Amino acid sequence: MENSTLSFYFRFTMFANIGHYRFMVFIFCLLLFIFTIFTNLLMIVVISQQTTLHEPMYIFIACLSVNALYGSSGFFPRFLMDLLSDTHLISRPACFTQIYVIYSYASCELTVLSIMAYDRYIAVCLPLHYHTKMTLKTVVKLTALAWILPAFSLAACLCLSATLPLCGSEIHKVYCANWNVVKLSCVNTAVNNVVGMLLTVATIFLPLFYILYTYLRIVAICWKSSAEFKGKVLESCLPHTISFVIYSIAGFCDVALSRNNLEVINPFIAVILSLVFVVIPPALNPLVYGLKLPEIRKHILRLF
Repeated sequence: MENSTLSFYFRFTMFANIGHYRFMVFIFCLLLFIFTIFTNLLMIVVISQQTTLHEPMYIFIACLSVNALYGSSGFFPRFLMDLLSDTHLISRPACFTQIYVIYSYASCELTVLSIMAYDRYIAVCLPLHYHTKMTLKTVVKLTALAWILPAFSLAACLCLSATLPLCGSEIHKVYCANWNVVKLSCVNTAVNNVVGMLLTVATIFLPLFYILYTYLRIVAICWKSSAEFKGKVLESCLPHTISFVIYSIAGFCDVALSRNNLEVINPFIAVILSLVFVVIPPALNPLVYGLKLPEIRKHILRLF
């Protein structure tokens, strides 16, 4: 009876490493959660209310904020409860739900950054065709695609993971991650590994290479242009570049951590690295766009 009950739950092991610091960590993370929700809501309200901001670039920024709200709301409440709890158990349905929310947030972040790169590429490299190519209909299609593709691909991947028979219940993280669950399997996971690899290529490397390609084209155009043109391009492209770099570093930290033996890593560093990609981009993106883009900054200051 006890074994069957425990098999229905997973246990997070890394909360033990936080120890007596958990109340301090709880207060810090609660304030960070409130800050993330407030700043992203502010971005959405400003962009939706100001008709001058109803342009593709600003609509995509609002999409980033919506995705940040989605990812933060799917992670922080459970994490904050676990910080105050003495038992760090999570049921299998709740665990797979958390995996889906966190991973779909991560995938959507990259797909939205990709369509933002496409928008900047058209604006800089094909300026005369911008208004004919980036119509409202195109923006709606690109936004829908950015959400639908990760949603369905991740659902297929998680269906495979959810049917695996498991021989363990300990997850060496502070939240559920697909790779950590698959490693607990009692059977061969070759199919899961292949599907996971294909999904990684489709949702991470393809957008990554596309963003790099578009910015190489933009740099090539700017290289031959005037200083004034370079300044305008830098003003519009710099926030997107900063967001992309932040997210790439955060994603690399998570991938590197999941593929290494956590027992040989300092526990505090392991916890911090495991939280970077879930916590940092949603909190920093509104600051990057709110401070760097003069149109958004002007309307925020006017609102206050």
